[in-house]
Amino acid sequence: MPTNALILFSDSAKRKELFPYAKIECARFKGVNTDEFIDQKTIDVNIALQAEAAYEFVLRHINKGATVEGVYTTSHWEYPIKAIREALRNAVVHRVYSLSGKDTKVAIYDDMVEITSPGLLLPSIDFNELEARQSDIRNKIIAPVFKKMGIIDQWGNGLKLIADELKGYQEIDFKWFEKGLQFQLQFIKKMSRQSEQPELQPESLFNLVLKALNENSLTSKEISEKLGQKEISGQLRKVIKKLHEDGLIEKTIPDKPPESKT
Repeated sequence: MPTNALILFSDSAKRKELFPYAKIECARFKGVNTDEFIDQKTIDVNIALQAEAAYEFVLRHINKGATVEGVYTTSHWEYPIKAIREALRNAVVHRVYSLSGKDTKVAIYDDMVEITSPGLLLPSIDFNELEARQSDIRNKIIAPVFKKMGIIDQWGNGLKLIADELKGYQEIDFKWFEKGLQFQLQFIKKMSRQSEQPELQPESLFNLVLKALNENSLTSKEISEKLGQKEISGQLRKVIKKLHEDGLIEKTIPDKPPESKT
């Protein structure tokens, strides 16, 4: 009788019948949330081929630039692709296939690549110590097959590979989480949704707005830009309203509040 491992490696219809969620859902979203798809793909081939197919999807949706150094031109992906490839392989090899209703997900946003796989991190693995060459196997039959195929090794070099490549990507933050019964990795551009809109304390914001208005009349948008914010935050609107109520600033075009300068 075939084992579950053989079925997962097969192209038999039995695989989809017994393991309907042994697949990877890939999506490229517009912006930094899941409101709008640009592209999506379901990868439901046998597990030996899944990681590479997901990796190809990622490459189609991230950018590659070129820089000239002397007489040489070198290319540079915006994300550490070797680390992402290793993370995808780990997601296939070490996921929990017995969790019904959960598939592996790869989500690409304007500022982040996110990989989520069913099953929590093995307790013997510490992702805070990526360079420690840690090694443990959840799926005792699947992992050796991947090793024989040359896709992974069993010396714990995968996590060190991720750590080593991240050293060349100072502009990328690497984060990991355990959420519910899932393990998630994120490769985030540092100039992202968090850093583009810095949080300011109300007291500091009051002083900064008054300083920005010290010499010139400015619109709310112009004040926001002077404070290093991409958009007018709700907090800034409240501060401007409070300053108006306190009589510290006034609108120069009262009939047109949204466009008026302060």
